[in-house]
Amino acid sequence: MADAKTPLRRVILGTGGTIAGRAARAGDNVGYVAGQVSAQDLIAAVPPLAGLPLEVEQVAQIDSKDMGLAVWQRLAERVAHHLAREDVAGVVITHGTDTLEETAFFLRAVLSPTKPVVLTCAMRPSTALVPDGPQNLLDAVTVAGDPQAHGVLAVCAGSVHAAEHVTKVHTYRVDAFDSGDAGPLGLVEEGRVRWLHLPDRPGTETPFDAQRLQRLQQATALPRVHWLTSHADADGVQVLALLAYGDAHPEAMPQGLVVAGTGNGTLHQALEAALQEAVSRGVVVRRSSRCARGRVIPGVAGALADTQGLSPAKARIALALELMGM
Repeated sequence: MADAKTPLRRVILGTGGTIAGRAARAGDNVGYVAGQVSAQDLIAAVPPLAGLPLEVEQVAQIDSKDMGLAVWQRLAERVAHHLAREDVAGVVITHGTDTLEETAFFLRAVLSPTKPVVLTCAMRPSTALVPDGPQNLLDAVTVAGDPQAHGVLAVCAGSVHAAEHVTKVHTYRVDAFDSGDAGPLGLVEEGRVRWLHLPDRPGTETPFDAQRLQRLQQATALPRVHWLTSHADADGVQVLALLAYGDAHPEAMPQGLVVAGTGNGTLHQALEAALQEAVSRGVVVRRSSRCARGRVIPGVAGALADTQGLSPAKARIALALELMGM
């Protein structure tokens, strides 16, 4: 049992990304190699973190564009392990920006933690003239220790976002993340969190299930769920090609398709016809929108099922987990 007089620990799990990147010259913010600096060295580069009760563990060292099931399995296992400890207040994950929203949503769906799990990142490598990683890391540690923080969160450029809403919306600016209509949960200001509205406690609705995590760890691959987009002059060739390839290679037959429609999830008639063919062959299809704001409003007769407000990226993960029985 943790000593009430001893400050609770925060555990830092490193996975690589731009925050751990290096470039050959200072000032190069795009020509860098991600995942070069250890999590321990990232911590050492932030003086205000010195003396805090922190633990550091390197889970992976990759560019997050290459994120996949193997790292997610390892990350979920380590997060669950540390959150179960009475002496741990929360977990911070250093991550690349490209797939941060997907990892955040995945961990929320699989673990439903009540303690805070805070993902943070950087848009500039550690060798930048003015790197943004150190401040983001300090802010993330602050949020992970805040008594009102719960569930899976993302912290970047002083804003706190919920896993279910956060999306990367800019290719270059340091404030690259947004939460759409929901807005950020809070702001980190001079070492303190100002909550605009408090995070939900997901564990009270879908409590952590060790058997669910065990099923995940036993999986060798996620179900095949592809993501397509509707647009002007679209057709159904991609869908039909996936089905034809699956006929020749049954192990590659898609189990699910997520389509990002135009506007309120509308689909080009040729693409929709191909998707209906996929449905008739047992493929589960979900309809989202390519719009940056809003959600698909249901109510159109005969329309394919919508993603209940999830972005295409998160809907793909949700459908894969659903197909796994999770």
